Amino acid sequence: MKKLVFQYKYVVTLFIAVIFLTSYRKAGPDEGKPAASPNIIIVLMDDMGYGDLECYGGFPYHTPNLNKLAAQGMRFTNFYVGQAVCTASRAALLTGCYPNRLGIHGAFMPWSPIALNPEEETIAEILKAKGYKTGMVGKWHLGQKEPYLPLQQGFDEYLGLPYSNDMWAVNYDGKPVTDPADPKSKYPPLPLYDGNKVIKEIKTLDDQSQLTTMYTERACRFIKENKSKPFFLYLAHSMPHVPIAASVKFKGKSGAGLYGDVMEEIDWSVGEVMRTLEQQGLTKNTLIIFTSDNGPWLTFGNHAGNSGGFREGKGTAWEGGLRVPCIMRWPGKIQAGTICNNMASTIDLMPTIVDICKTKKPAKKIDGVDIWSLLTQQPNANPRDEFAYYYDTNSLKGIRKGQWKLVLPNISQTYKKTMMGADGWPGKYASDSVKLALYDLRTDPGETLDVKELHPDIVTQLSAIADKYRQELGDDLTNQKGTGTRPAASVK
Repeated sequence: MKKLVFQYKYVVTLFIAVIFLTSYRKAGPDEGKPAASPNIIIVLMDDMGYGDLECYGGFPYHTPNLNKLAAQGMRFTNFYVGQAVCTASRAALLTGCYPNRLGIHGAFMPWSPIALNPEEETIAEILKAKGYKTGMVGKWHLGQKEPYLPLQQGFDEYLGLPYSNDMWAVNYDGKPVTDPADPKSKYPPLPLYDGNKVIKEIKTLDDQSQLTTMYTERACRFIKENKSKPFFLYLAHSMPHVPIAASVKFKGKSGAGLYGDVMEEIDWSVGEVMRTLEQQGLTKNTLIIFTSDNGPWLTFGNHAGNSGGFREGKGTAWEGGLRVPCIMRWPGKIQAGTICNNMASTIDLMPTIVDICKTKKPAKKIDGVDIWSLLTQQPNANPRDEFAYYYDTNSLKGIRKGQWKLVLPNISQTYKKTMMGADGWPGKYASDSVKLALYDLRTDPGETLDVKELHPDIVTQLSAIADKYRQELGDDLTNQKGTGTRPAASVK
């Protein structure tokens, strides 16, 4: 009996000792951070199309790092931007709102009289209030000077261009514009900012070729410097927006022309971010979101991307303009190698990050929905079942609900009636008169077969949804002002 008691005491003592030692052992490289404060990285490309990545059918160049990111995370097939143009899309991503709710549309020029209102809350501001370190690298395009730059919108640090890399007084062949009659002569020098200060001017295509590497190095530095605290990194690449340029280490290496070189350098950049996370022991506690601001700018031909077979591209309300690739990875939280065919959007990132990071919600109304249920593959999850396609200043051009898309009568830019450009030069633009049409995106994702006569009940249902958006956000096509819109900031 005494022997049994002794053995029992020995086992209990050993069990307690194991627990004690386990509790106080040195933390591993991916441990030591609270689960409620994961790092968040958003990598946003510029004008990259749905079909540009190898894991979305892109070829003949290779994107192995992005293939790996997709294999380790979730790849979305019905992911939408807020609007198919630079500024509007970025405003949507950072605020969780349709851009027209914020009085934002189009692509700001260096002299634009409006900017994202500082009274709007960005993802950076929400996370900064939670104690996150916030950094942005790359293209901003929401206001070209103080007090509308990233440091005034929630970011602790910033390196990048205030707007698109083609907004400079340089011609499509890379030579300075000398003719005062040329519209491009109006552009001021293209500034590179560090914080609120201009540190350099981007003057040549050689300067452009350094942007991807410069952004990548700064992003990796930010990760290393903030590895001991939760951080939010917004890496918004200027490429593959024209003028495209690749550094010496990638130029001519893809065997698929300059666009292929640029895509392979972008892939390298993502690989460097992934490698830095791994080296710093941050992989398991970091959510990476990779996507694009809109579809490809098809008028530039071989210097433009691939719409993946969807209709049209950037600057339109067709699928090729708004449906973009999206990959999300968070080991242990998002199952590796999964595909999400449900609808989701960049406007859904804000509320999802709010949920994940347990932060306060934005004070003002937003349009995004929490898609955590999709990321965790909860049964029958479908948080976003409808989407409104706005373009121009505030024109409602379409409504999607489930598999159905109702296209409303409008005038649309089209790439189908003109020849594309080549080697950095654009083609000419054309417009098209669009009639009321209904498309079944499940069987006809290319929007080629109008089935409104077969489904009048669906047309009625989606028309009612369109009226709801018109009342809330307005619609220039029907001369309606929305009751839920807010003003942009007036730049002085």
